[in-house]
Amino acid sequence: MLRIRLSRTGRRNQPKFRIVVAEARNPIKGKITEVLGHYNPTSPNKDIHFDQERVHFWISRGAQPTDSIASLLKRAGMQNMERYIGPRNFQHKNKKEMKAAGADAQSNAPEASKKPVASAVSKDAASKDTV
Repeated sequence: MLRIRLSRTGRRNQPKFRIVVAEARNPIKGKITEVLGHYNPTSPNKDIHFDQERVHFWISRGAQPTDSIASLLKRAGMQNMERYIGPRNFQHKNKKEMKAAGADAQSNAPEASKKPVASAVSKDAASKDTV
C-alpha cells in the first residue's frame, strides 16, 4: 500500500521534511517513489510547498496520506482532506462526557468481569468488636 508521508531531512534540532510517496512497509528514510514537496516547521511561516496535481494523482491511484500530511495539506488549502484525518475522540469530548462514557462502559460490563468490592472494615476495627 502506498502512503503519502513525511521523510525527515535536515540537521539535529533543525528538522525539515520531504513530502514523499513510498510503500508503507519501507523505512522512513528508505526507498521512495516520488518527492511531492517539502515542509519546514522551524520557519516562522511553517513553509509547506507541494505539487497539488501530483498529490491528487497519487490519491486517485490509491495512495493514502497519513494523518499529519492530511492535516498539513488541509491547512495549506487542499480540499477533501478531512476524510483522511483519523478520529480524535479526546478533542471532541469534555471531561463530563468522558466520565459518563466511562461509567456507562463499566455498568455495561458483564458480571463475571466485575471484581468484588473489598470491605472497608480494617483489622483494628474488627479486633475492637471482639474485645
